[in-house]
Amino acid sequence: MREVSSPALYSAPDSVNAADIVFEYAGSYPDVAVYSREEGESWVDISCAEFAERVGALARGFIAAGIGAGDRVALMSRTRFEWTLTDFALLSIGAVVVPVYETSSPEQVSWILSNSGAVAAVAETEEHRATIEQVRTETPDLREVWVIDAGDLDQLAGRADEVDPQQLQDRRSATKADDTATIVYTSGTTGRPKGCELTHRNLVTNSQNSVRSLDDVLTANSSTLLFLPLAHVLARVIQMGCFTARVRVAHTSDITNLLPKFASFKPTFLLAVPRVFEKVYNSAEQTAVAGGKGKIFAAAAATAIDYSRSLDAGRTPIGLKLKHALFSKLVYGKLLAALGGECDKCVSGGAPLGERLGHFFRGIGVEIYEGYGLTETSPVCSFNNVGQNKIGTVGRPLPGVSLRIAEDGELLVHGDNVFKGYWHNPDATAEVLQDGWLHTGDLAAIDSEGFLSITGRKKEIIVTAGGKNVAPAVLEDRLRAHALVSQVLVVGEQKPFIGALVTLDREMLPGWLKEHGRDPETPVAELMDDELIQSEIQKGVDDANRAVSKAESIRKFVVLEPDFTEEGGHLTPSMKLRRQVVAKDFADEIDGLYSAR
Repeated sequence: MREVSSPALYSAPDSVNAADIVFEYAGSYPDVAVYSREEGESWVDISCAEFAERVGALARGFIAAGIGAGDRVALMSRTRFEWTLTDFALLSIGAVVVPVYETSSPEQVSWILSNSGAVAAVAETEEHRATIEQVRTETPDLREVWVIDAGDLDQLAGRADEVDPQQLQDRRSATKADDTATIVYTSGTTGRPKGCELTHRNLVTNSQNSVRSLDDVLTANSSTLLFLPLAHVLARVIQMGCFTARVRVAHTSDITNLLPKFASFKPTFLLAVPRVFEKVYNSAEQTAVAGGKGKIFAAAAATAIDYSRSLDAGRTPIGLKLKHALFSKLVYGKLLAALGGECDKCVSGGAPLGERLGHFFRGIGVEIYEGYGLTETSPVCSFNNVGQNKIGTVGRPLPGVSLRIAEDGELLVHGDNVFKGYWHNPDATAEVLQDGWLHTGDLAAIDSEGFLSITGRKKEIIVTAGGKNVAPAVLEDRLRAHALVSQVLVVGEQKPFIGALVTLDREMLPGWLKEHGRDPETPVAELMDDELIQSEIQKGVDDANRAVSKAESIRKFVVLEPDFTEEGGHLTPSMKLRRQVVAKDFADEIDGLYSAR
């Protein structure tokens, strides 16, 4: 058993409320801009004082509407300023925020609202309201539904005069650190989602310790464009950390139109998932190939990776320095400009990034700090840091967190970031919380320097007919990095070898086909068995297999016509595979992998 800890840099007082800092900063930093809202082609700043005034008015409006301390209020919206405003307003009055992904199905909405006992909901659009109204009969506690786009938040804020400001102060003061602040429902890769009870202490200690240890990333002069779903606790706590560090934050949910947003807002750092970085790399490569500069890009990418690795080695040969300087002018500068021109740091979470991408981006001038966490840990457990970035790992423990590797390789976590338990589910809580340690279900290793690496999911381990234990995540993450690959499911439980289901990336496919002299409009149905496509995917498989032993390698694969999507029920809102659903829906294709040798 191996264990590593990091002393806390901050401990929350027993009376802390996660929204306290909003009102404290209104007095300490009234004129400092903490948010920006897009108006036309420009961004308009919102100061600490103005934000606190808006939060306070909406909070008093909620009190006037009958929202009491401990009442659960659902929040169903895309990432936008009003999400943040609503979140802080509800937290400030001791209400419990229940985030709902805006893409959730009526069945999922019904379960979350009924299970949490939500008495009210804030929805972004009339369409979201309609989804909620559709399940009204199954959510008997629900009294009110307010719609952001209908101006309902403004109407609530207009009721602030009905409530004495002292009532808001009293509600904040009455909040205890270990009161539930939010119930965040897990993505539910298996079975119904479970509601994770996160306390004010969980949220505040996680954000405060992150800020105090990431002081070279989260600075008062930095800014970020937040586009990940705020319904996911990672984006939400990062945002709280940004406010704590007085980082200027802008919001957008238009992920297909990010580059123009980067160009106009010019963020200094970004929070993203590995898929975003993969898309940036693959798109740049495809553009270069289409422009007849594929060899130049390949050489530039190899140079960036070699340069980054040389930094770890502590010695960069003069020839490599010269090549790196040349490509900085020819290639890297254009990539940096695409991120707005001022971004030199990124935070990555949600899935493994991979060493290749980590070294590539550091080599072009954008350091990516990879971390690890779960909803149950509020969420950050570990991260890499400035000057302590070990690419290929998820870093050292967050201050105040202890990590332990059990005898079977499972990662255990202890600290003020560990959740209260699963809402109304004592059996599930007892299963994962034992002697104060959270059993994460993840398999991991801690090296001699205290850096953590995640090697797979305990419940996802595949045992082949030959008795070989295989962690599918290693193969899936590596193969998914290929430009033509969208999603991957590795299979082989009690089978003679490892196989894979592969889907094609619809965004990258037309350009790739055109580059290879094929009709870019060719339907995927005509490409599944195409020799050229099969050959290209095999290259990705060969690359993935280099990460494992021969017995663990992918021997056969099949290309599927449909992609795995959230709408199709194959991905969670946080883009995790619903493995059992995929395996059931594509059982015939899996059987086909093993029907002929």
